[in-house]
Amino acid sequence: MQSAMVLGGGMIGVSAALHLRQRGWAVTLVDRREPGRETSYGNAGMIQAEAVRPYPMPRDLATLLKIATGRTNDVRYSLSSLHRHIEPLLRYWWHSAPKRHREAIEAWARLIAYATSEHDILVREAHADNLIRRAGYRALYRNAADLDLSIKAAEEDQRDFGVNFRVLSGSELAKAEPILRDDLPGAIHWLDTWTVSDPGALVTSYAQLFERLGGTIVLGDAQSLRQTASGWSVVTDQGRLDAAHAVVTLGPWSPDLLTKFGYRIPLVRKRGYHMHYSGGASLDLPLVDKGGGYAMGPMAKGIRITTGAELTGMDALATPVQLASAESSARELIDLGKRVEPDPWFGTRPCTPDMLPVLGQAPRHPGLWMNFGHGHQGFTLGPATGRLLAEIMSGETPAIDPLPYRPERF
Repeated sequence: MQSAMVLGGGMIGVSAALHLRQRGWAVTLVDRREPGRETSYGNAGMIQAEAVRPYPMPRDLATLLKIATGRTNDVRYSLSSLHRHIEPLLRYWWHSAPKRHREAIEAWARLIAYATSEHDILVREAHADNLIRRAGYRALYRNAADLDLSIKAAEEDQRDFGVNFRVLSGSELAKAEPILRDDLPGAIHWLDTWTVSDPGALVTSYAQLFERLGGTIVLGDAQSLRQTASGWSVVTDQGRLDAAHAVVTLGPWSPDLLTKFGYRIPLVRKRGYHMHYSGGASLDLPLVDKGGGYAMGPMAKGIRITTGAELTGMDALATPVQLASAESSARELIDLGKRVEPDPWFGTRPCTPDMLPVLGQAPRHPGLWMNFGHGHQGFTLGPATGRLLAEIMSGETPAIDPLPYRPERF
């Protein structure tokens, strides 16, 4: 029986471990905390079947100036930390040119096509259907011109990738969400996306399925990974763990571990914040406020607001300026109620400069595998890339060509 340790207990790691276990591997999942407590816990709770285009870096001067001068809530940055981001940002800018972005879209959309179908299998096997709603979400616009542009882009996505949407006028939006003010231009209702009432609980349910299938979960230090004569070892709270294969699914922490094996993989690390609110109005479906640069959706703990991207240090203190701005914008739309937690949650999204995940075997280390760098869509893509990696590791013919995601491209 083939043996593997999977380092990292987020959606990516749990899904990869599950798919390997389903193929008969002896698998141990290793993390410093219980599964689903890091970035996978803190997202907007959407499995985004419509997200066929990875986010490019803006290239027009007007938008870049808005970001530089702090006049947009989508992206903020810490000046003292900016030097750490310069090289990956320059690469990101280069890959965001129209031709290269189109190439990224083609490779990205192939993965997104499997997002909901692969989640569906695991949701049913994990008996987690109570966490899922299959009714989409609404992207809300405060400016009629922005709505018109987005409708044109949505029509392209429908034509090229088959995604489904419905345009709502201002009055139709007000009827669908009566708690909203009624003077907005309208919204796009993306119909294929699924929403999750507790993202951390969904990861936990997948982890419990993994254990029921015979997988093992232990607490351990991924940074202790060492190559041995027979494979790989790490130190865990139950002693040394050995396996023939090691899979690095540590999200934004993955490159730090891989540097000691001689791999230098650039990441644009985008921090995001969230906060829950209760005692106010209740939303029917999640809303993405395109003008305000945030998402809000009904969750088990209340309405969760999730922010855009902050470029700062991995260990920097919280500076929830974006959250404050998002909260202020949300209060213009609905009665938000009061904050549930005393402090906001924050975590980091691992975005590669070419907008594609890193997936495959390390070029110079047999038995060392990588699966990270899913940007804003790790929660969406975990089961899809977990399946793809398990197919490659098991010598199966993969469902899609893995070449665009290979680690050696860096």
